[in-house]
Amino acid sequence: MARHEQQESRAVVIGAGLGGLSAAMRLGAKGYRVTVVDRLDRAGGRGSSITKGGHRFDLGPTIVTVPQVFEQLWAECGRDFRRDVDLRPVDPYYEIRWQDGSTFTVRQDETAMLDEVARLSPGDVPGYKRFLKDSEARYKFGFEGMGRRPMHRVMDLIKELPGFVKLRADRSVYAHAASRVKDPRLRMALSFHPLFIGGDPVNVTSMYILVSHLEKQFGVHYAMGGVQAMADAMVAVIRDQGGAVLLNREVDEITTRAGRATGVTLVDGESLTADVVVSNSDPGHTYDRLLRNHAKKRWTPKKLNKARWSMGLFVWYFGTKGTRGDWGDVGHHTILNAPRYTDLLKDIFIKRHLADDMSIYLHRPSVTDPSCAPKGDDTFYALAPVPNLHGADSVDWKTMCHPYRERVQQVLHDKLIPGFADRITESVVFTPETFESRYLSPHGAGFSLEPRIFQSAWFRPHNVSEELAGLYLVGAGTHPGAGIPSVVASSEVLTQLVPDAAHPMTPPLRMAAE
Repeated sequence: MARHEQQESRAVVIGAGLGGLSAAMRLGAKGYRVTVVDRLDRAGGRGSSITKGGHRFDLGPTIVTVPQVFEQLWAECGRDFRRDVDLRPVDPYYEIRWQDGSTFTVRQDETAMLDEVARLSPGDVPGYKRFLKDSEARYKFGFEGMGRRPMHRVMDLIKELPGFVKLRADRSVYAHAASRVKDPRLRMALSFHPLFIGGDPVNVTSMYILVSHLEKQFGVHYAMGGVQAMADAMVAVIRDQGGAVLLNREVDEITTRAGRATGVTLVDGESLTADVVVSNSDPGHTYDRLLRNHAKKRWTPKKLNKARWSMGLFVWYFGTKGTRGDWGDVGHHTILNAPRYTDLLKDIFIKRHLADDMSIYLHRPSVTDPSCAPKGDDTFYALAPVPNLHGADSVDWKTMCHPYRERVQQVLHDKLIPGFADRITESVVFTPETFESRYLSPHGAGFSLEPRIFQSAWFRPHNVSEELAGLYLVGAGTHPGAGIPSVVASSEVLTQLVPDAAHPMTPPLRMAAE
């Protein structure tokens, strides 16, 4: 038995984010004996949670836009996603609010959306219809096409160049929205989505307007129990396959021999050997830290330092007592705009200046999922995009954390949930420094490398490492990019690159009995 186990093809996955967990599931389905290693106490990575005083705070992503990627993932493992995860549609998706009191409610129904556009700016209805068609074309090209295929060869990129030209990939998301609608509020409403994957709408390629089609076509969903529940369900599949998920354990280095990955060494000194190593850690951390003793040809420290990283995030998680019936006009997702839009983006991404004004994304999951708070109470998180920590003049959050949180509190009190501060029972704050220490995210970036055109597709760190044979990358920092659908799609790309296990593991008894 021991000799048989030694002959099994083994894989190690660094990081239990959704990219790493989906990679582990797919490698298990290919016959590998998989071990996932993560330094946190819960699986899920940035999609994990913490619980305080009966409030479950979902720390990162809050919605699922393409549940089909999970259904396909589960099916490849011989499982039914809908049996393991309770996914509920959220409609309306979110409400956008501006300083002048005007609002824009986003729903799945196209007629309702046309009525909403007409209410805000009647003359922009034809342009909005054109924008939806533009979004669908980019979805077919960018997500279903290029986003679900490997992009590690130059020829992969060259083949796509005519599509890039035809779809005006050189134009930014904001510029494309501005070419279709005139109302500045609609221009914001149609262009802000790249912020959810770490990109500046004024500079990120217009390919990312595909998100509007994702929302319209597939809806916006919430997993009961939060994204944490999805991550826990993924762990259950991995363990049922015979794999292992090691929490509170950190990888210190990827081991190599003769130019090939051979496994990992943990911080506590334990070594794990593997035929395949998959890193769900940020590519910056993977190449700069985990491969610190291996010479790099492309992703050198100098190149990583010159790269453009996504913005940082200031996130305030808080619970309130006895407020479930209060603020009835504040739903599951609300986006509150600052007085400025493009100038604020410039402060965040270009000047890297912590502005006095802010835009806030308010998440109130307790209106959909009562389990995230004690009975009658509410759980919230308020997220504001801020500059990352890149550069010597970055924000000192040890000094600025408290005053900035007070500014967030004042904005929420004035514009959304008056009087909430007197009802707060639990409070947790994450700054870019938290992202740097908790997730080992270079420069405290919220979403790894910014998805600009020359940091996307072939230009992004490849799913099959350019630096070391036997090493593969999944997650937000590699192709196709950040966001739950793309992160899971990165493991789909992985399966096209990793061969089936040469010596498949013996299925565990509980699987054989099913």
